[in-house]
Formats: sequence, structure tokens, C-alpha cells
Amino acid sequence: MPLRLHAPVILPCDPDCTVVRDAVLDIGDDGRITHVGPAADAPPSGGPSRQVTGILMPGLVNAHAHSPMTLLRGLGGDLPLMRWLTEVIWPTEAQLTPDDVYAGMVLGSLEMLRAGVTTSAEMYFYGEELVRAVLDTGARLVLAPAIIDAPGWDWAAQLEQTSAWIDNDGLRFGPGERIEIGYGPHSAYTLSPDALAQVGAAARERGALVQIHVAESLPEDVAQRAEYGTVPALLDQVGLFGGRVLAAHSVHLSDADISTFVRHRVGVAHCPGSNTKLASGIARVADLRAAGVPLGLGTDGPASNDDLDLWEDVRLAGLLARVSTMDSTVLRAADLLLMATRGGAAALSRSDIGTLEPGAWADVVHLGVDDPAFAAGTDIADEHLLSNLVWAAGSRTVRDVWVAGTQVVADTEPTTVSMPDALAKARAAASRLVRTTTPSR
Repeated sequence: MPLRLHAPVILPCDPDCTVVRDAVLDIGDDGRITHVGPAADAPPSGGPSRQVTGILMPGLVNAHAHSPMTLLRGLGGDLPLMRWLTEVIWPTEAQLTPDDVYAGMVLGSLEMLRAGVTTSAEMYFYGEELVRAVLDTGARLVLAPAIIDAPGWDWAAQLEQTSAWIDNDGLRFGPGERIEIGYGPHSAYTLSPDALAQVGAAARERGALVQIHVAESLPEDVAQRAEYGTVPALLDQVGLFGGRVLAAHSVHLSDADISTFVRHRVGVAHCPGSNTKLASGIARVADLRAAGVPLGLGTDGPASNDDLDLWEDVRLAGLLARVSTMDSTVLRAADLLLMATRGGAAALSRSDIGTLEPGAWADVVHLGVDDPAFAAGTDIADEHLLSNLVWAAGSRTVRDVWVAGTQVVADTEPTTVSMPDALAKARAAASRLVRTTTPSR
């Protein structure tokens, strides 16, 4: 049934980050937006109308995550990246069952929805369980089933399985096209150049998105940099680029690397929380933006961040960009809000999410303003309102969430899955894993 939402403020997250006052948002039967704008200019409504207080805006887009790792949160939390992976995370992940991954993804999905994150780009294994979990919670998923060459992993079989999945079910499926399938080659240091080339060819043939870790920290990719100069140079030379590609992290880039990204329209998922916790470095956000690289924000996994609250990464991205350039104007509040919404969508090569405009999916978040962050109210200058939202408000102000026009969070509580039940199942799985993991110092 069509639905009209009427709010004091709507933030469509258009390129100008417009603030629309006394506005309405119309949602069609198909879960897409049919109209957004001032109430005075709205067409007759074809369905029920709901008045909300506060602010309506697009759901945030988490451009890079490993959300089933809610079960591994805190493990090896004081180790550097490569030791963290090889000594703690990968051995523990080897013990995960499909049911564990489902439980971890349900919990992660609910955590994100309650923070106003409606879409997450996930790289993980047991992809069918991630899909099942997200269909149960009602969120949106851009899935890259992991492809990795390591003991116990058969990258060629993983590649073949992903291609067959896309060929059978299509790139997008589910209610409101909630699920998108792509390819998840882990990195240049866990796959051979030939494997990376085959992944790139398979993805381009199907128009599928490739999600890959790129230049995350200096201790990784040592052999690859020695032979090719940089990781983007390797990926360019072997033919991974040329289609839809998301390069996660992309911390250690040269000017030539950024030019390569521009030439191939590679999107970047900036993960400031994970990058700082693991001491990986600070990405060249200002330079990437200036070059026109599609740039979104990601939490990375909840074992390396350690949460899935993208609002925290919004704020941290701004702080790091300002202090690393010694320029407090380099990223404005509006810039940061757009990075978390339409920027994340662009990094994923999507134009149907991350914005409130006709034809886009009605992935909508209602923010309450009865909060200290909005002590000045909403009847203030646009720039002041956006500043309070980005720098002071955050996830605690999220009240309601819709995905493809279906309400999945009502008054802060999930509507499709019991949060206590999800937490109990995840806790049982995590307890078993933690008992068998002894991180070294």
C-alpha cells in the first residue's frame, strides 16, 4: 500500500545536501520513492499519511563490512593487522559453522538497522546464510562471497560457485531487490595474479561488483609491491579492474594509484575506525575526493572496529581528514553525511540507494530530535542543523527505519526478528568460539 511520510525536515542527500522543510516523502506499492519535496507542492496522496517528528533521511550505506564477526568481537584486540589475522581471526573463523555465520549476521544486521544503516556490503563465506539472515531482518545486502587461496580453501571452486549463483538467481533478487551478489577476492596477497585475473573476467562478464581489500597496511602485500610497485598497479596489470570494483581501505596509495582508480572508476570504502584501531594508517581522503574517486564509508568487521555503528566512522572520518591535513574545512558536515549515504552507494556502483529521490528504493531513517544534540531545535540554519546531526547526534537518535518501504525498526526496536533471541543465539555461538581461542600478546 502506498505511504506518505510527513516530517518537519527531510534530507534527500542530493548532491547539494539540500535541507527540505515541512516536507513529504511518498512511497509506492513497489517500495520505491514516488515523490519527495515540500508539503505545499505535494501531489494528492494515494494512501495513508503518517506524521513524524524530527528528520527523515536515507538509510546509511556501510560500504565494507564482515558483519558475522560479531561473534569474534574483541578477539586479539591489541594485535597488529597481520598477527591479528593469522594468529587469531583466521584460525577462529575455521571453526565457524553455517549456523554460527547466520547467528552472527542476524545480530550484526540488527545492530546496523538500529543505527540507521540499511545497506551493508559484506565479504564473507557461507553466503547463503548471510542472505537468509538479511532477508529475515529486512535489511539490504551487497554480498561478495569470499574467494581466498589458503589451506582449506579452494579459490577456483569458490569462483565457480559464485558465478553459478549469479547465473541461476541473477545479480539482484529478493523482496525490494534486497540482495545483490558479486565477487569477494580477499586481497592481492591471498590470491595469485592469475586468480585475480579470472575473478575480474567473470565479474565483468556478468556486470557484477568486485569487493577487494587494497593497500590496507604496510606489512601486507610486501611481495606484491616488490614485483609490481603498488597493489593497484598489480590489479590493473592483471585485469581485475575494468568493471565494477570496490577497493576497501586503500590507505597506502600513490598519486599514480589514485589516477588508476579514476581511470577505471574504482570506488573506495574508507574505514577509519578499523584503520586506526589496527594502526593501518590514514587514507588520503581529501586527495581521493579531489580526484573524483567514488568514496564511501565502511565499518569493516565488528572484530576490528569494534562495532557496526557507521555514525562513529562518519565523525572519525572527518576528524582524521582535518587533523591529517591541518585544515578544519577539508570535510564539512554535509560532505560527511553524503559520504555515508550517496557516496557509499556510488562506491558500490549503485544509484538506487543512499538518496531520497523518485525511483530510488525507500530505504528511510527517521531521526528523533528530542535529544541534547538538537537543543537548538530544527528551526535553525541548514548548516547548523547538519553540523548538529553529523558531529553530535548519531545513532542514538534513530527511531524508525524502512527498507524498500517496509518498516523494519519501529520506535528503536526491530520488527521482524526478536533482538533478545538473536542475542541469545549469537552469545551461545560466540561463547563456544571464545573458549577455544587464546590470543597471544
